[in-house]
Amino acid sequence: MPEGEAPGPVPVVAVVGRPNVGKSTLVNRILGSRQAVVEDTPGVTRDRVAYDASWRGRSFTLVDTGGWETSGGPGAAHPSRALAEQVRAQARLAVDAADAVLFVVDAVVGVTDADEAVAGVLLKSSRPVVVAANKVDDAPAEPAAAALWSLGLGEPHPVSALHGRGSGDLLDALLDVLTAAPREPFEPASGPRRVALVGRPNVGKSSLLNMLAGQQRVLVDPAAGTTRDPVDELIELGGKSWRFVDTAGIRRRLAGTQGVDFYASLRTAGALERAEVAVVLVDASEPLTEQDLRILSMVIDAGRALVIAFNKWDLVGEDRRLRLDAEIDRQLHTARWAPRVNVSALTGRRVDRLVPALETALAGWETRVPTGRLNAWLADVVAATPPPVRGGRQPKVLFATQTGIRPPHFVLFTTGFLEASYRRFIERRLREEFGFAGSPVRVSLRLRQRAAGRPPSRARTPRAGAAGRKTR
Repeated sequence: MPEGEAPGPVPVVAVVGRPNVGKSTLVNRILGSRQAVVEDTPGVTRDRVAYDASWRGRSFTLVDTGGWETSGGPGAAHPSRALAEQVRAQARLAVDAADAVLFVVDAVVGVTDADEAVAGVLLKSSRPVVVAANKVDDAPAEPAAAALWSLGLGEPHPVSALHGRGSGDLLDALLDVLTAAPREPFEPASGPRRVALVGRPNVGKSSLLNMLAGQQRVLVDPAAGTTRDPVDELIELGGKSWRFVDTAGIRRRLAGTQGVDFYASLRTAGALERAEVAVVLVDASEPLTEQDLRILSMVIDAGRALVIAFNKWDLVGEDRRLRLDAEIDRQLHTARWAPRVNVSALTGRRVDRLVPALETALAGWETRVPTGRLNAWLADVVAATPPPVRGGRQPKVLFATQTGIRPPHFVLFTTGFLEASYRRFIERRLREEFGFAGSPVRVSLRLRQRAAGRPPSRARTPRAGAAGRKTR
């Protein structure tokens, strides 16, 4: 980029190919880290997932796609024809939105009917194509890559995504075909607020994202666990841009998951860490589960703003609503401060109420209380309800300060330890006075240290001339 020129939108590269040719492994090799879920099983990646990449000082966006199959019949890698068709449609959308295409082919297997079908689609598009002849792990395997000239897409570039062999030459060829500016901006110029959609599998996270986006952005299937990679989508809601991140369903125990589910769970946790506010989706048509409560606790422990969305409200009858109210009062006592919305991702009912809830939660997450007002309030609270006596002594609360926001964090300076019940009492009164709706509030202690060399408060300082007096 010329010096002084303002940075523009980066070009987009779609990574396509049939299942299990190593697309996600190659994406990880280009990124230099394991960000895309990889497993030796066809059909692991299903949605189109975007990653920021760079090579030789040039930035671009990689869009990893699901395996492009020509059919989804019995014996296919995906559990249903409908799901295979959705994966194929996502790959086509990625190609249409891209500035260049990286076509990954297994050089060891050679050209298959599926490869030829994908090549036929790419030949009809106006996008420049770079062919990656993958799994060429050593020099004797390079002649196999020459057979890929038959695809009619130009020179195949031998590469080993697993070992990195030839990846530099492949990236050089990719930069040569990228245009100076993409056809459509892929990333927004400003930084929208990041919203993570989290919840247990099959509660409707992907359906909600598709409803908000107004298109089939993420695959939806009755089988639980369809989403595996976090999927970002920029959505205009309420006159603002929001970066929604659909995540893999969080299963009961991370330690009990294996393979693709284990790495998908790790990426969900990472997406939550990068988010500002989390929308925890709960299936309103079913009783609240321990898994729902554990996910809420995970969001609170991560210090993110929180909105609870009770999805599938179109399936909730009057009797279920009464039972749900009782469940909320009994089980959601640790998150009573979180805004709650009742939505239906299938019909779009009440999804417009999501934006006010998000704004409320973010406002509480960023609230700061002036120190003078905080201590004037605290003095009245402590005077009315002093801390309980501990070890025969009553600790004193000297003063407090707010050390941070996102989430709000308060430090109490005291002369002794305060019981957890009293700290919860202080947190509850803080919420009553200052709000913090939709945000966790952290209260910690700092005990006053006795000055070095200072005698204990019970000791007496001897008077002058008493040095020779006998002590008892």
